[in-house]
Amino acid sequence: MMGVRIGTAERDSTFLNQGHALKTVLDRHPALAPVEVSTSGHASVENANRLQANDIDFGFMASNWIGRAKNGETPFAQKIDLRMAAPMNAGPLFFIARADSDLRTVSDVRGRRLVVGPEKSGMTQHARVILGALGLTFSDFTPMYLDFAAGAEALERGEADAQLQCPIPNKVMTALAAQVLLRVLPYAAADLDTVLRAVPFYRRTVMRKGAIRGLDADVAQAAVVNVLVTHARTPEDTVRDVASAIFNARDELPRLNALFDGLAALFEPLRSDGATALEFGGVALHPGALAAYRSAGLLA
Repeated sequence: MMGVRIGTAERDSTFLNQGHALKTVLDRHPALAPVEVSTSGHASVENANRLQANDIDFGFMASNWIGRAKNGETPFAQKIDLRMAAPMNAGPLFFIARADSDLRTVSDVRGRRLVVGPEKSGMTQHARVILGALGLTFSDFTPMYLDFAAGAEALERGEADAQLQCPIPNKVMTALAAQVLLRVLPYAAADLDTVLRAVPFYRRTVMRKGAIRGLDADVAQAAVVNVLVTHARTPEDTVRDVASAIFNARDELPRLNALFDGLAALFEPLRSDGATALEFGGVALHPGALAAYRSAGLLA
């Protein structure tokens, strides 16, 4: 196989930025180079469909979409035989409001104007899942279906009360925080535990003080695990080489791109929980990935 093709997301997206860092690492391996990184307009969903069409060999996906693709659930028109390759990062999902707002916790969005993301986007699905775990539906507030940049502008102008954002760092958040003082909404006591118990593809993370202007204390949040997936048909040797290269670069990748911070920790549950630690939505690890992690001593 000559080179590997990796699908990411839209221009200036976090997946695309991570993809370029990943290319730097993978291009060193003669069996994998040249690595082609391409954009995908609808990120996770489009990457699953592109894998099915054999348009790419690997794709970035948020783990909440993987089971839906495997089962052919909406928005997927057919079942897609995905396999897990490697974790990429755990991206905090967080609600922001202007610092002069009277919103104090996530649950306070009831009755307010909340930017949730484009209507069929992964962000809107996250809003449904997170707020649903807290007993809120979209009829309990006014959802605004805007992308990150347009939503940030609406918040800045006072046309929205809060916005769901992800991850850190991201250019839109950095620019918005430079224009207007913000508050990252914490969860009320026990609410974050409720969300994490309800949703297996989230992890607890901490947004560190100073991560954005106005964040003056550490705040615990939910994070979605983003992953690199492949198709069952992808050759075992190729997947093994990619998974091995990523694991071996687990300390280097965060230096190349801060979005990979915490990558090494995402592999550790393999030691205690076995392969199921990375098998979100019932999608199995590719045999090539299993071979890579066994070789690395992560799996018995």
